[in-house]
Amino acid sequence: MTASAYIRQHTDLDESAINNTLELFDEGCTIPFIARYRKERTGNLDETAIETINKLLKVFNELEKRRSSILSSLEEQEVLTTELKEKITAAQNLTELEDLYLPFKKTRKTKADKARARGLEPLAKILMAQNSRDPESQAMRYTGKEVPSTEDALEGARHIIAEWINERLDIRNYLRRSFERHAEISCKVVKARSQEEDAQKYRDYFDWAESLSRCPSHRLLAIMRAANEGVIRVNISIDEDRALDHIYNRIIRSSNACADQLELAAKDAYKRLLAPSLANEALSKAKEKAETTAIEVFAKNLRQLLLGAPLGEKRILAIDPGYRSGCKVVCLGAGGELLHNETLYPHPPQKKDREAIKKLSTLVNAYKIEAIAIGNGTASRETEALVKRVRFDRDLQVFVVSEAGASVYSASSIARQEFPNYDVTVRGAVSIGRRLADPLAELVKIDPKSIGVGQYQHDVDQTRLKEELDLVVSSCVNKVGVNLNTASESLLSYVSGIGPKMASNIVAWRKENGKFKNRNDLKMVPRLGAKAFEQSAAFLRIREGDNPLDNSAVHPERYSLVKKMAKDLGKNLDELIGSKAAIAGITPEKYTSDSVGMLTLNDILKELEKPGLDPREKARVFEFAPHIKTIADLKPGEVLPGIVNNITNFGCFVDIGIKESGLVHISQLKDGYVADVNEVVSLHEHVQVKVLSVDIDRKRVQLSMIL
Repeated sequence: MTASAYIRQHTDLDESAINNTLELFDEGCTIPFIARYRKERTGNLDETAIETINKLLKVFNELEKRRSSILSSLEEQEVLTTELKEKITAAQNLTELEDLYLPFKKTRKTKADKARARGLEPLAKILMAQNSRDPESQAMRYTGKEVPSTEDALEGARHIIAEWINERLDIRNYLRRSFERHAEISCKVVKARSQEEDAQKYRDYFDWAESLSRCPSHRLLAIMRAANEGVIRVNISIDEDRALDHIYNRIIRSSNACADQLELAAKDAYKRLLAPSLANEALSKAKEKAETTAIEVFAKNLRQLLLGAPLGEKRILAIDPGYRSGCKVVCLGAGGELLHNETLYPHPPQKKDREAIKKLSTLVNAYKIEAIAIGNGTASRETEALVKRVRFDRDLQVFVVSEAGASVYSASSIARQEFPNYDVTVRGAVSIGRRLADPLAELVKIDPKSIGVGQYQHDVDQTRLKEELDLVVSSCVNKVGVNLNTASESLLSYVSGIGPKMASNIVAWRKENGKFKNRNDLKMVPRLGAKAFEQSAAFLRIREGDNPLDNSAVHPERYSLVKKMAKDLGKNLDELIGSKAAIAGITPEKYTSDSVGMLTLNDILKELEKPGLDPREKARVFEFAPHIKTIADLKPGEVLPGIVNNITNFGCFVDIGIKESGLVHISQLKDGYVADVNEVVSLHEHVQVKVLSVDIDRKRVQLSMIL
C-alpha cells in the first residue's frame, strides 16, 4: 500500500490533491506555505486538511516501519511462511500487525513454553481434537520424572491450549470489540489514602463505575491521574460469562471429558491472558482518545489566545501587582523596550498609596504613556482601583491582562538573554505589558503548557501535545505575519521555513548590519538558502522598506506579476497598492498561467487592497463589577460581567475579577442542547454571568449564562 492510498482510506480528500500535497512535502514545503501559496496544486486545501495529510503520512510511515521490523524478525526466526507474509503485508493497522506477531514475540518463558519443554504439546493436541473419552488415561502416558502426575500433565496441556486460545485472531477480535463497546470502568479508593487531604479532590471517584465508552475525556483523565497518584485502583471489565460462552462455542464441539478440560483452559486463557491484555488495550485506547480530545481543546484555546486582540505599538506602563512585595512597575516604549522600572507599595502592610498615585502620574507624563496594563494576579483589583484614582493629564485606557505563564517566562533563558541585568520581577512586569501590545509576539516565548488554557495538559502524551501546539503556534504566527526588523528570535523561529537556528542567524545579522531594507537582504543571512527564502519570505514584513510589496503577504515570486499589473494600468506600485479603484480595474483572468491560477490571483488582489492587514481585532477595555473583590463578596443570583479565560469540553471558566474563576457548565451556556462549547463562547469573550452557587471552602464558583 502507498501513502496516498492509505490517506485516501482515512479521508474523503481528492486523490490528486493528496498526491500533490505529498509531493510538496517531499520538496521541503511547510504547511503554512502550501496552504497560502500553492492553492492550485492542492485544489485549495486549507491548513486543517494539509495537517491531516501530514499526520496520516506519519502514521503510515510508523506502520510501514513496524511492518518491516516484524517481517525481518520473522525471517530471522525462520518462521515466515507465504501465508503469514501475505497477512502481514495486508494488515491495515498496528493492532492487526501485533496480533499476527503475537505467537512469535515472546520475551520470556511462558507456562505454555515450560509445558512444551516437558513434552506435553501432543497431549494438548489430543485434548483439542476432543476424540478421547478418557483424558486422564491419555495423560498417564506423559507422566514421569518431569511430570509426576496426570493432573500435572493435564494442567500443562491446558496451559498450551490457553495460549492457543489467546492467539486466535477471531477470539481476540470478538473480545476486543466487546471491551471497546461494553467495558465498564470502575474505581475503588485505596483505603490507606482515603482520609488524606490531598486525596479529597478525587473523592468523587472513591467508589465509581460507568461505561468506558461513555466516560467523558476530562473525567477519564482525572481518574487516570488519581490512579497514577495511588489514590484509587481502576478496573476494566466486561460480562465474563458472555465472553466465556463465546470462547466455548469457538473451541468446544463435543460433550465428553475433553470438553471439560477445554472449558478449564478457556477460563484460564480468559482470566490470565485475554482479559488483562485486552482490558489494558481498551483503557489505553480510551485514554488515547481522551488525550486527543484534551489536546484538541488546548489547541483551540491556544489559537484563540495567540490571535487575541493586540493594542499595537503603544507606550505602555505595566504593573505586576502585589501586597507585601509591592507592585512592580515598568515603562515600555512603543517597540516594547524597557525604559524604566521601580517598585511601589500602595497596599498593606506598607499602604503608601499617596506616594504611589503621585509616582504613577509622574511616570505617565515622563514617558508619554498611552495605556496601562495590570496583571490579573494577587492584588489586581486593588491596583486597578488605585490607578483609577489617579488624575492623569490625558485619557488612558486601563487593561487587566492575564499573568498566566509570566512567571515561567521571567525565569526562562529567553528572559535572561533579553534582560540580563534585571531580576525576575521586572521581567514578569515587562511580559505583562508586552502581551497587551502583542499577545502573539510575547506568548510564543512561553511553553504553551504553562499558559493554562487547557484541560489536563500535564496528563497527556507530552510529545503529541508539543507537536500539536507547535503546529498551532506556527499557524498563528504565519497567519498574522512577522515584522522582520523587530521580531524576537522566539517569534522568528515559528515562521515557515525558519526554525530556531535560522532565527538566531537572522537576529545576529540584524544586530551586525542594522535593519533589513528589503526581503532580498534575507539571502545574505548565513545558511538561509533558496528553499528557506521561498518558504519564509512572504510571511516576513518590512515596513518602510525599499519595496512596498515587502510589507504585504504577496510572495516575492509574484512581484514581477504585480509590477506588470501596475504597468498595464499606467501606475507605479505605490499608486496601485491600497487603491480599491485601481485594483478594481484589473482583469485577473488576463494574468493566469500554468503556475498562477485564479485562486492565487484573487489572493494577490485582496492583499494589494489591504496590504499587511492584521487579521486580529483591536484590544478593548473591560471593567469588572467594582464591588466584587473576593469570593466572599459573591451572592447567588447576582449577575456580573466576566471574561472567558478557559474553555473545556464540559464548559468554560470565566474571570469575574477575583482569584477564583467560575465554571459555566455546558448545560448552563444557553437554553437547549450544546454539542460544542466553542460554538457558544470564545476565549477572552466578554460575557454576562449569573452566580448559581459559591463554595468558599472548596473555592468553587458555579455560574450560568442563562440569565
